[in-house]
Amino acid sequence: MTEKDIRPIPRYLLRKIGREDKKQFPAPDNQLRFYAYLTIWHKELVKVTVAVRHYRKKRYCKAVAWHGVHSGKCLVKDLEYNYYGGMGFRVGWYEEGIQKEPRWYERGVGCAESRYYDPWAPIVNPEVVGKLPEYKYSAYSLYHGPHLLKYLQLYEQYPQLEMLMKAGLGLYYDRIAILKKIGEDKAFRKWLLRRREDLSASPSGFYVQTILKAYQTNRPLQEIQEFLTRKKSFDRDPDYKPIKKLFRGQQLQEFFRYLDKQKISPRLYLDYLHACEHLQLDMSLPQNRLPHDFMRWHDIRTDQYATAKAEADKKEKRELYEKFAAVAQKYLTLQHDKRGSFLCIIARSPADLIREGEVLHHCVGRMNYDRRFIREESLIFFIRSKERPETPLVTLEYSLSARKVLQCYGEHDRKPDDDVLHYVHKVWLPYANRALKKLSA
Repeated sequence: MTEKDIRPIPRYLLRKIGREDKKQFPAPDNQLRFYAYLTIWHKELVKVTVAVRHYRKKRYCKAVAWHGVHSGKCLVKDLEYNYYGGMGFRVGWYEEGIQKEPRWYERGVGCAESRYYDPWAPIVNPEVVGKLPEYKYSAYSLYHGPHLLKYLQLYEQYPQLEMLMKAGLGLYYDRIAILKKIGEDKAFRKWLLRRREDLSASPSGFYVQTILKAYQTNRPLQEIQEFLTRKKSFDRDPDYKPIKKLFRGQQLQEFFRYLDKQKISPRLYLDYLHACEHLQLDMSLPQNRLPHDFMRWHDIRTDQYATAKAEADKKEKRELYEKFAAVAQKYLTLQHDKRGSFLCIIARSPADLIREGEVLHHCVGRMNYDRRFIREESLIFFIRSKERPETPLVTLEYSLSARKVLQCYGEHDRKPDDDVLHYVHKVWLPYANRALKKLSA
């Protein structure tokens, strides 16, 4: 199919398009819409897409795309694929006199990817398909979707599509795995015919996996579909990984039944599982995995977990304070109060950091400064006025490896006064570095 093959829209097809458009839009409407008609060029079935719109009470039609049944490319004229708004396409109407100037995409006929330039368009003359002998038994008249050419391409590859359509299962016309199974398995074909009422009962259809599983196991379609739908939702949530690790494969179905029986949510079970794992319970035991009275054991395990965690937190806090105090004692010689109006003292506990941060409204009591302190990455010192040694004034962070002041801030992270900065950098820092050198010797 080339540009030379393009012909004007036949008048009888323009009338057909007009009648169809009048059904869809009884009152004149400026909205862009598309219709299509079929024709045969060089023994190939071609779909011509026509753009339609009203302007000043007159209907305008123009052919904008030509798709051959055997081509991955199409011809396009004055049509642009648009990500934004409406139907995803825009059309230039300069030749028709509706626009004052041509749009940038009105460049005559060009070649494009079929999948990007195939607007949804009702076909006004589908009976043309019957004129080609290769589609005589394609059951095309039973197909009512917008992608008739795709349907015919599938039929050429999988003639068993005819059986599927005549069985009233057109909902599954493009499920390749189903088509292949029909061609390979005679028993599956018979099963489909027996179950066609059930298969067509769902408006949106069943998953391919559901159909194949129902055929293999002879279990109800709806039961399998509900499980797979639930599983897909479950798989999308990364929080449920611990549960999926515990209940693998078909065990997940047992787990879902358990949730329904106990009338609980996966989130509630996840809380229970976290508590059990923290308590180091053996989850391979049925009484732990799926307790008979879930809510009772949920409350017991979460209470046990809370108690154990409180004890663990208490122990961890005690160890943190002990380590912090040991580091503070180690670097006690870096404190300074020899001359001037200020003194510098080292933090003695995480509680000192919290109080300093609360009084001066900065983050030294948070952000893991206590962890850095016990790892001896940096030390926290408090600058105080000698007249008011108990009142927080300025906080500084000192790097042991670089032997320099990393941060030095007063209230609300403000820069300290010049006299404080002079004390920190000219008095205390040289003294601290000398003391550290002696300590390291």
